[in-house]
Amino acid sequence: MRHTDISVCCVLTSRQVAEQLMTIAYENGVNLFDTAEVYAGGRRSSIVITTKLYWGGKAETERGLSRKHIIEGLKGSLQRMQLEYVDVVFANRPDSNTPMEGESCFRGRLIVRAMTYVINQGMAMYWGTSRWTAMEIMEAYSVARQFNLIPPVCEQAEYHLFQREKVEVQLPELYHKIGVGAMTWSPLACGIISGKYENGIPECSRASMKSYQWLKEKIVSEDGRKQQAKLKELNHIAEKLVCTLPQLAVAWCLRNEGVSSVLLGTSNPEQLTENLGAIQVLPKMTSQVVSEIDHILGNRPYSKKDYRS
Repeated sequence: MRHTDISVCCVLTSRQVAEQLMTIAYENGVNLFDTAEVYAGGRRSSIVITTKLYWGGKAETERGLSRKHIIEGLKGSLQRMQLEYVDVVFANRPDSNTPMEGESCFRGRLIVRAMTYVINQGMAMYWGTSRWTAMEIMEAYSVARQFNLIPPVCEQAEYHLFQREKVEVQLPELYHKIGVGAMTWSPLACGIISGKYENGIPECSRASMKSYQWLKEKIVSEDGRKQQAKLKELNHIAEKLVCTLPQLAVAWCLRNEGVSSVLLGTSNPEQLTENLGAIQVLPKMTSQVVSEIDHILGNRPYSKKDYRS
């Protein structure tokens, strides 16, 4: 059985570890890999590979969403991965320098036209967005329809216990209007929901790294301490369901019918194996359990129509 509702991204790993992680994922039914350099087992046609474009290099022409960078960036990505095509290429954040009405409409047309070009050239099957607002996605769709181009098919959005508004309110409305799906990332909120920061910042954790100072500040802030207190309560629910807190958090994301796939960022086999265990927890996510979680979190967003399960 293939689990298209779980996808994997290997982060901060060597090629050897990445191959091991992807093998574990594939053997456990995962067939969608985000920004992969290698893939293990099975035919190319049996898996889905995605990549993202925006940050390419230091030069002005090596980043952003200009036509030049979209085409050259994707070609470079394909060469590094030794692939003929990717299934989905994502525009990884909107480009404020490529200005979508009036002047901005010209920018939108350039991005959509460049994405249409790489698809027509066989370099990608579809294109999507990442970190775009609902309005920006709608503008891209309108540009595509107006100029007979190819519109985006999905949005990669952050979604976890403490970040809900966009995926639970904004994206479902877009899906029902124009068919844009949701692929979500960071189900453990950059490790905050893993439980590792319950008693401070461990030395070898991501938050202890200089480049993640923002994460450390977030964890030790007043809001961060409140989140840790809520996680302690959620841990009691995890214990009742005979699972770990990370498994509960991932299963909570998966239970949302509006989510096409939950992207698991992983750097070691143990972490990946644990998180994949969320698939067994999913059947236990009854309406009563979800209600208990909502009561603890106290952040359920208001929607005129509830698309969640």
